[in-house]
Amino acid sequence: MAKKDLDLMDSSAKIKLGRSDKIIRGFGYVFVTFYALCCIIPFLIIIGTSFTSEASINTYGVQIFPKEFTLKAYSMVLNGGLIFQSYALTIVMTVTGTFVGLSIIAMTGYALQRQDFFLRNVISFYIYFTSLFSAGLAPYYLLMTQTYKLKDSYLAVWLPLLMSPWLIILMKNFVKAIPHEITESGKIDGAGDFRIFTSLILPMLKPALATIGLFLALGYWNEWYQSSLFLSSKVDVKPLQYMLYEVVNKTSTLKQSVAGQYVNVTDIPTVSVKMANAVLATGPVVLVYPFVQKYFVKGITVGAVKG
Repeated sequence: MAKKDLDLMDSSAKIKLGRSDKIIRGFGYVFVTFYALCCIIPFLIIIGTSFTSEASINTYGVQIFPKEFTLKAYSMVLNGGLIFQSYALTIVMTVTGTFVGLSIIAMTGYALQRQDFFLRNVISFYIYFTSLFSAGLAPYYLLMTQTYKLKDSYLAVWLPLLMSPWLIILMKNFVKAIPHEITESGKIDGAGDFRIFTSLILPMLKPALATIGLFLALGYWNEWYQSSLFLSSKVDVKPLQYMLYEVVNKTSTLKQSVAGQYVNVTDIPTVSVKMANAVLATGPVVLVYPFVQKYFVKGITVGAVKG
């Protein structure tokens, strides 16, 4: 192709914006910038308030830049080093739960889309049915404690979060976009079902794996309800979120118990402890999310455009 033709293509590829287009784009940039600031400022307030003394918070309110800098809130949360054990426990539960759950969900979604699997509609209906109806809290508690004997066991927290009907249905819809001819071509080449899944199907599910894996990881990381049900005071190390929840409750209880006595309750941090807990709980998630963001964005848009 001649150089003149290439220059003509390059010039035609450049889109000239009119005044109205520039104005609309400018308003768009301003709106996105304003929206981003609205999202970032609350995080900055949380961080700043976590380093502010309780007396300063009561006088001036929450602040981005502390007027009275202090580490008392973090010293209360980190006292005894128990939080580091809770961090380790939560990381282990999150990593193992995400890996195992993602493996089971991916294989289940693939099996339910195999046209040669004659029970796929029956099992799909069963999974969907369980998402509509629930027996309630009391039967669930008796099932976990009396039938499965999981009282004061980490499995009582780990197992319920391993998968959910909604995630299985989501993975099924992802796999549905993969042509069945790919499976047939693997069979023609003599590959088994597991080899077809791992070598042909799984590499095409990277956006889906990242999306569902993020949901699973956030579920494990933010978990506290299952811990409050099944992990009593006999368990020394509790998951991070539940441990921080107990710290906040103990701080509030301490402040109420010493009120009216010869103790200055303004010296006992409560608001700053909550903010410190938020920083310690969300910090790792904020650091990890940028690495999976491109897969997450791509995953939630799969199927929006049909070929």
